[in-house]
Amino acid sequence: MIQEERNTVERVMQVAQRWIYVNFQKVGFHRYPAAGTDPQLCSAGEYDVSYLAARHRHLFKFNVQIEIFHNDRELEFHQILTYCESLFENTIEIDSKSVEMLADDLYLQLANRYPGRNMKISVSEDGECGCVIEYNLTRPAQSIVI
Repeated sequence: MIQEERNTVERVMQVAQRWIYVNFQKVGFHRYPAAGTDPQLCSAGEYDVSYLAARHRHLFKFNVQIEIFHNDRELEFHQILTYCESLFENTIEIDSKSVEMLADDLYLQLANRYPGRNMKISVSEDGECGCVIEYNLTRPAQSIVI
């Protein structure tokens, strides 16, 4: 590698955005009441999901990514994992909350414990369907005109 390329690589490394992540899972139960009454959900022929109105079980899988600012164990991911797991019972009951709501609840706890950091949280139902929410502190504020 020539010196100019080496300099470029060094600059890229200096400004790289760095993240750590933890994964964990919890057995949980929830329901989607609207699935039993909304015509777009309960009478959609082959796309009928009215069964979601009843309480049902999932293996909720979480992926939490937290921004870090240097490479030498700034945050210890085993401690973050233990903290995240401690926020939930062994089996979680979330009533009619969505995975998006579950991610927001988790973010509120993590933002309080690890302030000033961008985060990404993914929550899935059985590793099959889910959400990814990016909590970005540096994105310019968006205004809404009503």
